[in-house]
Amino acid sequence: MTTATEGYAGGSPGLLDRERIIAKPGFNRWLVPPAALAIHLCIGMAYGFSVFWLPLTAAIPGEVTEACKAMGLGSALFSTECNWRMADLGWIYTLFFVLLGCSAAIWGGWLERVGPRKAGFVSACCWCGGIAIGAIGVYTHQLWIMWLGLGVIGGIGLGLGYISPVSTLIKWFPDRRGMATGMAIMGFGGGAMVGSPLAQQLMQHFATDTSPGVWQTFLVMAILYLCFMMGGAFGYRIPPAGWRPEGWTPPPPSKNTMITQHHVHLRDAHKTKQFWLIWIVLCMNVSAGIGILGAASPLLQEIFGGRLLGLPELSFSDLNADQKLAIAGIAAGFTSLLSLFNIIGRFFWASMSDKLGRKNTYFVFFILGIVLYASAPTFAQMGSQLLFVAAFCIILSMYGGGFATIPAYLADIFGTQFVGAIHGRLLTAWATAGILGPVVVNYIRQYQVDRGLSGADAYTVTIYVLCGMLVVGLIANALVRPLDQKWFMSAEEVAALQARTAATAATVQYGSYGIDKGRFDLPAALAWAVVAIPVLWGAWFTLVKTAAMF
Repeated sequence: MTTATEGYAGGSPGLLDRERIIAKPGFNRWLVPPAALAIHLCIGMAYGFSVFWLPLTAAIPGEVTEACKAMGLGSALFSTECNWRMADLGWIYTLFFVLLGCSAAIWGGWLERVGPRKAGFVSACCWCGGIAIGAIGVYTHQLWIMWLGLGVIGGIGLGLGYISPVSTLIKWFPDRRGMATGMAIMGFGGGAMVGSPLAQQLMQHFATDTSPGVWQTFLVMAILYLCFMMGGAFGYRIPPAGWRPEGWTPPPPSKNTMITQHHVHLRDAHKTKQFWLIWIVLCMNVSAGIGILGAASPLLQEIFGGRLLGLPELSFSDLNADQKLAIAGIAAGFTSLLSLFNIIGRFFWASMSDKLGRKNTYFVFFILGIVLYASAPTFAQMGSQLLFVAAFCIILSMYGGGFATIPAYLADIFGTQFVGAIHGRLLTAWATAGILGPVVVNYIRQYQVDRGLSGADAYTVTIYVLCGMLVVGLIANALVRPLDQKWFMSAEEVAALQARTAATAATVQYGSYGIDKGRFDLPAALAWAVVAIPVLWGAWFTLVKTAAMF
């Protein structure tokens, strides 16, 4: 058996090899973003898995026995006679994002060597295989199988799928780095918007008197996602080394520019202070946003209470069971609306960063975020539901925008050669924020409640602490400077790394790929339709669901 390099030199490379996906003259770069979206829309369902938790807590019909009430987590992992609790299932959500960050950090370098197709293929096998294993766990009622399949194997698929298109898109769109990564990463934010209503409809179809229909839903979604993700993986192409869009030239070198024309090796990126400053920037932005996103439903209910039903004289504690159920539905609409702005923000802010610059875009995130967070308690005291909701919609748009802008920020500072792997390591900031943000919101709120505070008063200190996080991020962003020349690889080292793709560069002229001119050709239109139709379907469901708020 020949190696990938040998196969490329003396024969044809393997179907998944990097050399196999070097684009040929005439290729339209606008075919690459929908391939990335196809993968991100599938793995983005990780945000929506809470739709399965309540049905799974009632998977075994009948009364809860005393033995089941006293069951610990260790017993829950192997029990076949007791229903799982929300806390037991919630660990799967934690595993998703811990494994996402870890796998992206561990295998980011491998991805850069083998290319996005092989990484996307492995991601599809892990994510869809993990869901299928989760179905076995539900069918046999073994929680440890669900943890292993969904949390561990699926989490690895999340990490590889999340970073698989980043480096590729940045290289295809050097003129619009932010927009390119925003198009892909918005899919991750939209995965739950599409997957959650689909899962609900499938569960309703498969549900019986003795089963909530979850394992059947898992299997159907695993098959659908496998088709989409394989289509995305095999749709990836990479440009030859040295290629650039027609009519575009790199900005002239400048001592103070924030966009380098050089490249930093993966082994050196984490040794720079810029890497850790950007790590803090991402961690603080995500901590503030994810803390609110996770508490959005109770936050709206407890702050506005009866106002949501046109009964301003009633606080949340004064409402009866039916009234609380009614505002819970309205609060669910609020959560969905935040998710929609999270998606929109990923594309909008990432695209804006191409005009404003990445550093300035984060200045906007932090300064505007501080103003809006600090104003939120005032809006709550005023009883202005509209201003309160608008403030948090903008905040969540910047939360999503932070995710989509950070790959381009890294490419600006560290170059494009290892940007996917560097991005993978930076995602450990996300894993940290996933713990820090919810802990701050939940524990400070509980402390305020224990002191006898309620409604808006229970959240005031929390919101000001989140403002403090944004101040830390603001300072870190201000300290980011261009790298010293000592960190960049030599031209000879870069040429050696690019040798495999450079082999075809001599046959490719700049701008020969239908750039812009081929944007709306038939193959591109069909590819975009495949991913746009489910997104529009999910957006329609979200808007219908949120209509009750106003």
